[in-house]
Amino acid sequence: MTPPSGMPSRRQLLTGAAAAVVAGPLAVAAPAQAGGQPKTFDLTVLGTSDTHGNVFNWDYYRDKEYDDSAHNDVGVAKVATLVNQIRAERRGKATLVLDAGDTIQGTPLATFYAKQEPITSTGERHPMARAMNVIDYDAITLGNHEFNYGLPLLDLWIKQLGFPALAANAVKARSGKPAFTPYVIKKVSLGPGAPSLRVGILGLTNPGVAIWDRANVEGVLRFEDMIATAAKYVPIMRDLGADLVLISAHGGDSGVSSYGTELPNENPTALIAQQVPGIDAILFGHAHSEIVEKFVVNEQTGEQVLTSEPSKWGQRVTRMDFTLTRERGRWKVLGKHATMLNTNTVVEDPAVVAAVKAQHDKTVAYINQVVATSVVELSAAESRYRDTPILDFINKVQTDTVTAALASTSYAGLPVLSISAPFSRTALFPAGDVKIKDVAGLYIYDNTLEAVVLTGAEVRAYLDYSAKYFKTFAVGAAVDPAVISEPTVPDYNYDTLSGVDYDIDISKPVGQRITALYHAGTTTPVADADQFVVAVNNYRRSGGGGFPGIVKPQVYNAQQEIRQLLIDWAQAKGVIDPADFFQPNWRLVREGVPVF
Repeated sequence: MTPPSGMPSRRQLLTGAAAAVVAGPLAVAAPAQAGGQPKTFDLTVLGTSDTHGNVFNWDYYRDKEYDDSAHNDVGVAKVATLVNQIRAERRGKATLVLDAGDTIQGTPLATFYAKQEPITSTGERHPMARAMNVIDYDAITLGNHEFNYGLPLLDLWIKQLGFPALAANAVKARSGKPAFTPYVIKKVSLGPGAPSLRVGILGLTNPGVAIWDRANVEGVLRFEDMIATAAKYVPIMRDLGADLVLISAHGGDSGVSSYGTELPNENPTALIAQQVPGIDAILFGHAHSEIVEKFVVNEQTGEQVLTSEPSKWGQRVTRMDFTLTRERGRWKVLGKHATMLNTNTVVEDPAVVAAVKAQHDKTVAYINQVVATSVVELSAAESRYRDTPILDFINKVQTDTVTAALASTSYAGLPVLSISAPFSRTALFPAGDVKIKDVAGLYIYDNTLEAVVLTGAEVRAYLDYSAKYFKTFAVGAAVDPAVISEPTVPDYNYDTLSGVDYDIDISKPVGQRITALYHAGTTTPVADADQFVVAVNNYRRSGGGGFPGIVKPQVYNAQQEIRQLLIDWAQAKGVIDPADFFQPNWRLVREGVPVF
């Protein structure tokens, strides 16, 4: 809401490198409290991250209220209630609200307004813009998934927001100038009689965008090192008068990257805190972890930097509280700590619900359209450790699409393999009507289909890399499917291939587990020099997950979304019958003996 003329907005801020600091009473001494102690003031910062298109506490794939084994709730509507409660509790005191990115991708709601009825065509306000504008965030950082749908949609979404979207390390490829707002300096009041506090907020996005969305950003944007970018901008913000410096970073704190060393570090949050002086706290995301309060000591100053990550999907809200005082005319932080708020403790905010309900209802109607009939129930529950028909459904569609596209090319004579992964343990095609939500629940990402040529040696190396997903089990030891996988390797990084037959020996060391590899339906071993066309999603082909040998020029790339291909195939066939596509071709073994 715009304030009446002459009244200051709650969002007085300075943006970018050209910002000028608003003059303020920097030299006012802090009045003493009883006992001679300096008077203290406090600031609260609330933070979310990785909301991934969740507005309502709703599971679109099951078409019912969201619930999990821990009884978490999701959605920005519940976040709004917590934010409103804290603002009411702190009425008259400063409260800032930030988000660390990955906002406009992740649910059918978000996909509908990017793909089925894109806001770039209709001009409609994106549901995540509607919801977050109701909350009245102070700033958001761009996550890597903000780039999934291309720059025109991203640019329009940013324009629809009532607050700044930050990404200091995303620069224009030709000029090296900032492509988005790097930072803001907000002037906030800590209460009656208190001098203004200037809070600098720096946004850092993930360099992995250059790989994961190469088709959308290559030649247009460059993504620089997050640590170096922080080292560049923190002093600038301090020089412009920032009394407190916060970073909102879309990168975890593990210090390692899924893409190795090809690009700057994917998860450098702890390193930023350790190496860059002048930072008070970091809100971060990307890893979907819940880290309530973690202090990192800066190696140059010895100061403790507060860091916190608020899980995912709006399940949690980080609360950072800072205690400050005035010392020699300057603000000094006396203390800081973080707690975590759980959205399952509150109801959805009615204002957010009202703002997005029509878009939610339209999405629900769309995903409940019947596209085919399945002759039997197909489940992904065992797809992590057993060859299942439902993954071969994906492989069938990918194989058919690539085979048809290359039929009149020089690649027509090569066998076509297909890569898929157990994206969802709960994916299910019921016997009977199969709806769009069922297909979307099987393939939950907005990936497009591509194809490359691999040799037999590269296929073996790829499969061996994927097989690190499993723990090592000695011959004769019991194997529990519930704990068969390494917890550090996510399900979507366990790739299986159709079109070749192979054994994975989980008694062998990682890198030596593919003990049999044959041409499909034969006992003919795959030779190192054999060639195959391999159907693969764009994320993997671009280097996501660090799989070997797959980052190659495409022989097929029609920019077709895999999820839509699955829907179209089911709709065209009318019937989903495993007899049409299920070809068991891999198994887990120990010394040649099947585990299951």
